[in-house]
Amino acid sequence: MSEQSRVTVICGHYGCGKTNLTLNLALEAAAKGEKVTVADLDIVNPYFRSSEYGGLLEEHGVHLIAPVFAGTTLDTPTLPPELYSIFEPSAGQVFIDAGGDDAGVTALGGLHTQLEETGYEMLYVINRYRVLSQTPEEAAALLQEIEGASRLKATGLVNNSHLGVETTLETLLGGLDFAHRTAQLTGLPLLYSTAPDFALKPGETLPEGFKPIQRHVKFLWE
Repeated sequence: MSEQSRVTVICGHYGCGKTNLTLNLALEAAAKGEKVTVADLDIVNPYFRSSEYGGLLEEHGVHLIAPVFAGTTLDTPTLPPELYSIFEPSAGQVFIDAGGDDAGVTALGGLHTQLEETGYEMLYVINRYRVLSQTPEEAAALLQEIEGASRLKATGLVNNSHLGVETTLETLLGGLDFAHRTAQLTGLPLLYSTAPDFALKPGETLPEGFKPIQRHVKFLWE
């Protein structure tokens, strides 16, 4: 994150791993002693929301702002009034977990004026192993939809190509060409590629450009 931006929006297709990345970035900032707020704007997809990990965030001193009906069986797209507190300096570093597609980031559209005034980064998370975003062309087209719905512009790419618990070093390396070609199509810088903490076998090392992350988000059956 640049020193000028206090607010980071994390967006991407559902299933790309943006919520897990949000948790990692928030916990990493908190570990450095920073005041951190996570805003869960995934008001469409009832699964893999940051609000499902409120206990983990609270344990590390991270403040969570969740949808009004988070944690219930209701799925009404209602944003809490507290959300607007993210524009106050007292919120510290803010990480916004946006929805998983253009519908899920529509809520950001209502905040675009404040975000532009405050300054923001918007990370577009890509995963070549997820349906509907397996080619650079598909990933680039989806970004256009997300930007149109949110009225915001992405500032960088994060390559999060993985296969869950089946991820290996070969899996990670297999996503690099996809990531570089997506960067070329979108004109965005590829900031880094992620590597789950369990992906490497003994003796294997990560190439330059990879960021190790922990796997906090798990499937319902795990």
